[in-house]
Amino acid sequence: MKRMNRTLIVAASCLLTWAWAGHAQSDKKLSDARTALEKWVETRQLISKTRADWQADKETIQQTIVMLERELKGVEEQFTRLSTNNVQADKERLEAEALLKSSDDGIAPAQQFASEFEGQIRAVLPRLPDPLKDSLKPLLARLPAEGATNTQMKATERVQVLLGLLNEMDKFNNAVNVFSEKQKNDQGGEVSVETVYVGLGAAYFVNDAGDFAGTGSPGATGWEWINQPKLANHVREVIRIYRNERPAKFVSLPAVIK
Repeated sequence: MKRMNRTLIVAASCLLTWAWAGHAQSDKKLSDARTALEKWVETRQLISKTRADWQADKETIQQTIVMLERELKGVEEQFTRLSTNNVQADKERLEAEALLKSSDDGIAPAQQFASEFEGQIRAVLPRLPDPLKDSLKPLLARLPAEGATNTQMKATERVQVLLGLLNEMDKFNNAVNVFSEKQKNDQGGEVSVETVYVGLGAAYFVNDAGDFAGTGSPGATGWEWINQPKLANHVREVIRIYRNERPAKFVSLPAVIK
């Protein structure tokens, strides 16, 4: 009896051991399957993300390619224009060089002409009225020094100054001008007078009191003045007409022709 009981206990123990072993093996397979499933899901998610990222990158790359192709086309067009501009620039440079050479060939005669004309202007300066000489000083100051052979002043600029001088002289010569000046009387004292310049050839002066008057004309070294008190009323009448204080009329005054 005891022996039988021992046999049953051993058999039950074996059965429990086998059942536990089978259960443990089943749990391991289930765990392995769960792990495999998780890996598969992660792999599918990674594939899906990679595909989405690639699609986005693909669109970006395509846009970049289009932009680069457009920029490349623009660069090619610029090179084409640059090539055309270079040809035009070379043509213009050759024209400019030819023009410069022609200008250089003509600059010497122009400088010579300007120099000679400046000499003529300086020669007549003493014969000009003092008010006109005062107005010409800014232009005269722009001319090269008398006798200068090496000047940086361009011939065109020198001619422009000379034209300005001639223009001022011509305006004075074709008008009647009145200025307040000083004249010396017979005793050598200075008297305030008003002087009427009729162009560049004649002048007449008178003081406020009307007892001192005379005439003037250009001389070789400057204007020459002669006191002629008897002309006072005539000169004063001319000044009144000049200022519109009298109606215009003929006034007889002497003139010296040289």
